[in-house]
Amino acid sequence: MRFTLVDRILELERGKRVAAVKTVSLTEDYLVDHFPRFPVLPGVFMLEAMTQASAWLIRVTDDFAHSMVMLKEARNVKFADFVVPGKTLHVSAEIKSRDEHTTTLAAHGSVDGESKVSGRLVLHHYNLADTDPRDAAMDQHVRQDLRKMLGLLWPEGVASQAAV
Repeated sequence: MRFTLVDRILELERGKRVAAVKTVSLTEDYLVDHFPRFPVLPGVFMLEAMTQASAWLIRVTDDFAHSMVMLKEARNVKFADFVVPGKTLHVSAEIKSRDEHTTTLAAHGSVDGESKVSGRLVLHHYNLADTDPRDAAMDQHVRQDLRKMLGLLWPEGVASQAAV
């Protein structure tokens, strides 16, 4: 099962920043257990939403050069308040530094202008074929699927990039 915790990308400035949203719905399965009488978006999912938005920024910046973009470190993560069903978490991330396989970003999540989560994320990006050349076809398949997903999350951005 894959949790997609970015519903829509609002803005993406290649090499700089991304803004995205995650709307919490009462129908999401994890809310049954978290918590039955007080359903809230788990803090780890807020962190994952920031990570996923950041990964889209890296993928677009690098023109999908890497099939894998993974969270390597989460530093100074601060949770300020709960996000309840019916609310939309606005996530933003800005690139602070990067090298060939690592990008550091400042990320933030808010609801109605009030901070809910923030932190510094370090994402590692690579291809499966880096360790086993036989996985090159898998890398290609993953990149194709990710490009399709980007078209769903950010259709206006994909259309504007195709025109360039």
